[in-house]
Amino acid sequence: MRTELTDTTSSKIGRALLDARRAVGSPTMGLVLTLVIVTDEENAYDAVRAASEASREHPCRIIAVIKRTHRGPERRRRTRLDAELRVGTDAGSGETVILRLHGDLTTQAGSVVLPLLVPDAPVVAWWPAEAPADPARDDLGALAQRRITDAQEAPDPVGVLDARAASYAPGDTDLAWTRLTPWRSLLACAFDQKPLAVTAAAVESEPDNASAALLARWLEDRLGVPVARAASDGPVITRVRLETSAGEVVVDRPTGSLATLVLPGWPDRKVALKIRSTAELIAEELRRLDADEVYASVLRGRAAQTSLSA
Repeated sequence: MRTELTDTTSSKIGRALLDARRAVGSPTMGLVLTLVIVTDEENAYDAVRAASEASREHPCRIIAVIKRTHRGPERRRRTRLDAELRVGTDAGSGETVILRLHGDLTTQAGSVVLPLLVPDAPVVAWWPAEAPADPARDDLGALAQRRITDAQEAPDPVGVLDARAASYAPGDTDLAWTRLTPWRSLLACAFDQKPLAVTAAAVESEPDNASAALLARWLEDRLGVPVARAASDGPVITRVRLETSAGEVVVDRPTGSLATLVLPGWPDRKVALKIRSTAELIAEELRRLDADEVYASVLRGRAAQTSLSA
């Protein structure tokens, strides 16, 4: 069921949501959190679709906040709130509210969203594209226990990691880090099977890849060895090489789906290591709402550890 409201208010949107739930036969809510998406018109469709797919694992209320800017002082002063509500089969396993803020209302997004949060449930904020310099101090980020950005969407994906480190607050995370979960798990498992002392490492990826930069930092942080960076044709991260006294440990993924794991003294083996969709990444992030201490350590470049663990 879809409902459109023009020139409305947060209280009217709340009443319309209740009416929509009753109309589809679900007067009560079984939602576990609120996911606030802060985006623009260009990225709104893909972001809402990804969040709706993730909601099948985490039933939630999705609130997409789209700030519409206008030229000229007179038009900027004209405030208006439009909304599109989706409940039932049109909203995955939850509810979707798409808000379009016009004029000076764009500077008051927090007060617009606050009455629409699911009561007594965690709040997650996600910026699919452009993100504030300090997400925790943003008016919408301040409402959330978990704040998700994506450094890869920034004009300077690797350089923005330093800004993320300077403004980091517990609860911050980035999809560039989430994309590394399979890589970190595979490398940690490889050394569980065959413990070896690593003396040097290298990460090969397409240029300006934030995930590759974080993977190199993680290896340096955990192993205490220098990690070289090399450019490849991609896609994304293509190879990790770890030098040991027994020979090289290599994870080679030239196609973005299947990797070859090479361990000294062991036969080569094929391992599934696909590039995951945005919906899968968001679903993973919604599984944990506490602070990611490993991410914080890697982002801030703390003193290196001596063991490799995920």
